[in-house]
Amino acid sequence: MTKILFPVVGVVLVLVGLVWTLQGANVIGGSFMTGSRLWLVIGVVCVIAGVALVARAISARRTPRD
Repeated sequence: MTKILFPVVGVVLVLVGLVWTLQGANVIGGSFMTGSRLWLVIGVVCVIAGVALVARAISARRTPRD
C-alpha cells in the first residue's frame, strides 16, 4: 500500500504546491490567494514535502530489503 501511497501523495503535493506558489507569487490570478505571501510560503513547503515523499518512495524501491 505504501509503495503506491507515498508517490501519489507526493505528486499531488507537488502539483498543489506549485499552484499555490504561483498564486502567492501573483503569477496565477483569480483567487483570494493571489499575491498573498502566506500562500507562497505554504506552496513552497508543499512542494518540498512532495518532492521528499517521491524521493523517499524512489529510494525505498532501490534498496533491497532483507
